[in-house]
Amino acid sequence: MLKHILVPLDGSALAEKALDYAVQIIAPKRRITLVCIVEVPDVASTMHPLPSNLMMVENNLASAKDYTDRIANALRQDHLLRVNVIIEVGKPANVITKIAETEFVDAIVISTHGRTGMERFIFGSVTQKILNAMPCPVFVIPGKETVKSAEKQPFGLTHQVPTSS
Repeated sequence: MLKHILVPLDGSALAEKALDYAVQIIAPKRRITLVCIVEVPDVASTMHPLPSNLMMVENNLASAKDYTDRIANALRQDHLLRVNVIIEVGKPANVITKIAETEFVDAIVISTHGRTGMERFIFGSVTQKILNAMPCPVFVIPGKETVKSAEKQPFGLTHQVPTSS
């Protein structure tokens, strides 16, 4: 069994499905690192004044922290795991790869959103970029639903953050 797994989250239920698999393959009482990337679109920097960009990033970071803290606390309670949370601003694949290397994780468990065709060409595939960099073994959980590209999520991603119950 693995001792340290990285699970990238983007606020979607689909990304969270990777957690079920990560919990199954990690050794008891070991560590999961949750990574959430706040992605600021390049267009935003040219369309809005700098203070608006800073405020947007700060709000998105706060939303990402609340979201990942809820998940981390649930994992700690339900599975008695050590859970780290890392939130950064940047390009998701680059940041995830860098964190996997610097944190010396045994594996990355990531869900794919199942984008195909033009949508994949436009938005790219974070999973594919991570597989190309391959900093460690990568377990890819296939997406069973497609992403609606028009949906926007509070911290610059493509899905809504689940509300707390």
